[in-house]
Amino acid sequence: MNSLFSPLTFNRGPAMKNRFMLAPLTNQQSHEDGVCSEDEHNWLVKRAEGGFGLTMTCAAHVQAEGKGFSGQLGIFSDAHLPGLTRLAKTIKSNDSLAIVQLYHGGMRCPAEVIGMPPLCPSDNEKWGARAMTTAEVEAMIEAFICAGVRAERAGFDGVELHGAHGYILAQFLSDEINHRDDQFGGSLANRQRPMLDVIQGIRERCGKDFMIGVRLSPERFGMKLQEVVQLADHLMQNELIEFLDMSMWDVFKIPEDGASRGKTLLAYFTELDRKGVRLGVAGKLRTPDEMKRAMDEGVDWVMLGRAAILHHDFPNRVNTDNNFTPIDLPVTAEHLMNEGLSPAFVDYMKNWKGFVQGNDGFVDNDVILNS
Repeated sequence: MNSLFSPLTFNRGPAMKNRFMLAPLTNQQSHEDGVCSEDEHNWLVKRAEGGFGLTMTCAAHVQAEGKGFSGQLGIFSDAHLPGLTRLAKTIKSNDSLAIVQLYHGGMRCPAEVIGMPPLCPSDNEKWGARAMTTAEVEAMIEAFICAGVRAERAGFDGVELHGAHGYILAQFLSDEINHRDDQFGGSLANRQRPMLDVIQGIRERCGKDFMIGVRLSPERFGMKLQEVVQLADHLMQNELIEFLDMSMWDVFKIPEDGASRGKTLLAYFTELDRKGVRLGVAGKLRTPDEMKRAMDEGVDWVMLGRAAILHHDFPNRVNTDNNFTPIDLPVTAEHLMNEGLSPAFVDYMKNWKGFVQGNDGFVDNDVILNS
């Protein structure tokens, strides 16, 4: 397991003490105005205390109209700074990098949550969303940049842009969803413009050591594998970011696109010339052996969701016990609360099939646990 416990350096920012990152997990624990709650604070700090080399927040929305779920962390107002500042300081005091994931739900923001029809690159009848004007797209880009600046003011080491799972940056990337005819639609170069403009803006307004990461989905949500590979290659070749986080649902799966099935989905990204960009992966990594296998296949770090929910000190346990095996599902609500989940977070996990004892759930927990 030595590869999991060696330090990892980046082009900017501090080094990670090991190769374990906490995934950005939806948990519905914050206050409705986006202020970081004591429950949110404690959940994250407990993972930093448990040995994670990098602790990432859940998706923090950058505009009020980008809120995707109740109890979501916010970073669109200076009113959020006190809670975020305290959170960053405490995470870092435990020798863990502190990263905020920046998010806008776009068409996936429930109207009842945001009090208005959701926004989308183009009109979308299925989601009841209306097309954004060019000025609204520019305002959204500016909101992401301002959120990055706010994260730096709060003391975080960096941010991750949520460009996966069908949220707004991914909606712009998808030619199935984005039918615009302005500078933000049409070619892949235009569709990736919002993400690249955000990266450029954060670079220009934040310090030279402030870290930027990006999360991408290689499939589903209107994503085309070859286009995602092209974007990943562009980010790496130009060293626009410090780390790329690929959310794959199953790290070792074969591509769903029949024409791309000559190798694993992961191989499309590990084979890229990364230059100084670090590559990590999330998806069904439950046991230390599975994490070691992912490292052996060429990633720089592993991102844990379910494993981190079940054991706040997963890295420390692996480090002290080569035979450590995580607890089997389902688990009791009491177990989860002992691991630092609040009652609200436990109630959220009851929605997932086979996760909490005595609850059938209605969402397959193999589909997605991340925000």
